[in-house]
Amino acid sequence: MNKNNRWKFPKVVFAIFLVVFLCLYLQYAYLALSPSIYGINMDSFAAQRSTFSTVLSAKRGNIYDIDSNILATNISSYTVIAYLDPNRSNKSTTLLHVVDKEFTAKSLAPILNMEEDYILELLNRDVKQVELGPGGRGITELTKEAIENLNLPGIDFIESQKRYYPNGNFASYIIGYARTVEVDTNGDDVEDSEEIEGELGIESKYDEMLRGTDGYISYQKDRFGYKIPDTKEEKVDAVNGDDIYLTLDSNIQRFTESAVKEATEEYDPEWMFIMVMDAKTGDILASSSSPSFDPNIRDITNYENPLSSYVYEPGSVMKTYTYMCAIEKGTYVGSQTFLSGSIVVDNEGSVISDWNPSGWGMLTYDQGYAYSSNVGITNILKNFIDKNDLRDCLDSYGFGKQTGVELARELTGSIEFNYPVEIAAAGFGQGITITPIQQLQALTIIANDGIMLKPHIISKIVDPNTGEILYESSREELGQIVSKATTDKIKELMDDAVNASWAPTSAASFKIDGLNVIGKSGTAQIFNNITNSYEAGANDYVFSFAGMFPGDNPDIIIYAAMKKPTHSTAIGIIKATKSVMENVGKYLQLTDDSENDLEEITLTSYINKDISILDDLKDTLNVVVIGDGQRIINQYPSSGKVLLEGEKLFIITNASTTIMPNLKGYSESDAKVLLGLLDIDYTIEGYGYVTSQSISSGQIVDGVVNLVLENKSYIEEESEEES
Repeated sequence: MNKNNRWKFPKVVFAIFLVVFLCLYLQYAYLALSPSIYGINMDSFAAQRSTFSTVLSAKRGNIYDIDSNILATNISSYTVIAYLDPNRSNKSTTLLHVVDKEFTAKSLAPILNMEEDYILELLNRDVKQVELGPGGRGITELTKEAIENLNLPGIDFIESQKRYYPNGNFASYIIGYARTVEVDTNGDDVEDSEEIEGELGIESKYDEMLRGTDGYISYQKDRFGYKIPDTKEEKVDAVNGDDIYLTLDSNIQRFTESAVKEATEEYDPEWMFIMVMDAKTGDILASSSSPSFDPNIRDITNYENPLSSYVYEPGSVMKTYTYMCAIEKGTYVGSQTFLSGSIVVDNEGSVISDWNPSGWGMLTYDQGYAYSSNVGITNILKNFIDKNDLRDCLDSYGFGKQTGVELARELTGSIEFNYPVEIAAAGFGQGITITPIQQLQALTIIANDGIMLKPHIISKIVDPNTGEILYESSREELGQIVSKATTDKIKELMDDAVNASWAPTSAASFKIDGLNVIGKSGTAQIFNNITNSYEAGANDYVFSFAGMFPGDNPDIIIYAAMKKPTHSTAIGIIKATKSVMENVGKYLQLTDDSENDLEEITLTSYINKDISILDDLKDTLNVVVIGDGQRIINQYPSSGKVLLEGEKLFIITNASTTIMPNLKGYSESDAKVLLGLLDIDYTIEGYGYVTSQSISSGQIVDGVVNLVLENKSYIEEESEEES
């Protein structure tokens, strides 16, 4: 080998080495100097790899009634998890991971109602931790305590919140509902979280105030996930959401819920509602409707609130305002007469008829109101006021525009009319549309000597963190709309419509001895948009009543309506409305014989007390005790509620297992309340009262219980046969 060849090989090696070195140098420079490596921001990547962050969830505010009874609240549920990584126990004096997997599975199986082999399969997975589902998801406080008492190493719980409505199907469209949703946070080491989001009613409209503001905590962690000692921890506390107090009175709400439910079961209307208002303040005391829903299970068929989002032709209840318009103008002469029966209203020969086409002969205009004469209204619009007067009056009474009540999606209805037949029809409530809340607001004019009040559903909003009252409603006067002399005359006419023995109208059926009810009934035709005509079946109407009591100085305004019952025309709305008025009259001691033979018991909080504290109550209340524990962990109704002698008080004790109660004979609402308190899942078939249950009373609850309901008469007949 010559000399040149000997030096060629080292030169090649050196050249290769130099190229490799330059490549490594350039790669090092790229890694050291570039803020992003292959599209990944290194500062952000490093922070995420060493910093742990988690959300500190704010507690959603509660919703209360006017007496501070809880209508919506948060309750805790838990998910069982098992830590499987032995490294968790390295720095601890106690075991922090599952060691004896067979024993752990055997111990948890009966409590979680899961197969032992399946739990063992979960515990043998090659992961750091595992969720013990499905039985370990959404467990109650009692189940959690039972597991904790086993002292099993490596078993822990993840707490979550869900929205709970203790009364079930109760003022559902007012309260609305909120549900738990998962919030996806970006970053592998940032813990995902859940939040409760309002989707209907007060829960939706005031979601931001109820929600509060979440906080967070972040700190540096090591490769095992533990906080590095003596490193900076950043923490921002959560600010809990505001509490909202509604104007609803739960006692009055129960009266309306019961009446609507019974009428719906018996008459099966397309829809129905009963609303009750405080005549002196404009506060909504109750609002019940059918169809309705249970916000705990969200069995919703209609998402619109009947109080503010139903528009329909109201019918003869509007005659009150036509009369009020004429009286206020000063042209009305109640003693003048007209011929009832029918009348031609235009050059095309359009005829307006009374509900009794033959009429009642000559009537005074005052009598025409009590007889609910359409012909009388038509003559008022010819002789005393015109279409512009009527339109201006309806506008000033609040129809055709929003009331501003604290509810979402309030509709306005329409008070448009132009032609003679339209004008006449508008005078008795046909061809125009309104909402129930507009009707209630207009009735405040009559109840308050001509002053119209703004309706309210929220009493106050309170910051629970400071106790500060952020908002508080009060009587809000919208102006002197008509004179006291006008409303005095209207009250006189409304009194005749209900209480005069000579007036053959359905309003006479609303008379209640000792309560002095005044008002006006209505029977509105229903326009069918498909046939472009009014329906003509015997029950194809909206039957309604708008009234107040006591008549001389009203404290309560009531408005009720039922659309297309399957039978019996107006009987359903009469029975339901009278039931509510009678109960409210007794409850508020407004009847002339205001004596109440039933003792009233004001409940205190019995939670965390010994069961023996109830001994004295059992003589006056129907105390239903669930569980064999000695400590009370829940009750319904809550503290401050007033019960009448014989009413049910549900008490839940700290039993080790959930035992199925005997629900036979319970109403649907009572059954739902009790099952909700026990956190028992259920399905319901039928309507009325419980006749059978899929899990026998006294048995341990191991799944979903199915209740079969039937009407009350069936239960009574069955009881008689058994006896």
